[in-house]
Amino acid sequence: MTKEKLAQLKEEFLTIFRENVKRPGADKLLAYLLSEESDFFTAPASSRYHGSYEGGLLEHSLNVYKNLKAYLERERCRNEFHFPEYSGESIAICALLHDICKMKFYTVDYRNAKNEKGAWEKVPYYKVDDQLPYGHGEKSVLMIMYFMQLRMEEAMAIRWHMGFSDAKDINTPGRAMEKYPLAFALYVADMEATYFLEGSPN
Repeated sequence: MTKEKLAQLKEEFLTIFRENVKRPGADKLLAYLLSEESDFFTAPASSRYHGSYEGGLLEHSLNVYKNLKAYLERERCRNEFHFPEYSGESIAICALLHDICKMKFYTVDYRNAKNEKGAWEKVPYYKVDDQLPYGHGEKSVLMIMYFMQLRMEEAMAIRWHMGFSDAKDINTPGRAMEKYPLAFALYVADMEATYFLEGSPN
């Protein structure tokens, strides 16, 4: 990703966040994301799958935001399935921050690989370096709530955005999605971004 593209995505994120998220503590959370303690705007979204490049996490978060907005609007227009009306604040919080747990989660290391000429050389790659081993969705909830309160449905949506792949009890995500439709909507938006919009570079 070019520096120009990265700067554009960062500005888009900041605009959406500032225009929608007015909750007490949001300003401190945003200041933390922008601080030197954070790599949110440059971190990858994964080590070798979707968004495994600088700025991948930022791009993924914005993709999920657009997907979630479109999905909720589409479902509200259908007669078969009715979603509640969610505020722009809730949508922005859930989509933009669902993977905040990936901050400071990856480090750059080097390994040997053959180049195009068949010669071995050291190439950089991302590896996991989890400094807060607290899970995935639950870690995002914890990190957000250090700065500002989440409503129950927002917390459930962020906690279960990985769906059944993030559960020891296979029934728990289903119960959460049935009780909190926003959890199901965020799951769909995340999966669409991960597998259809971004995919694996390999």
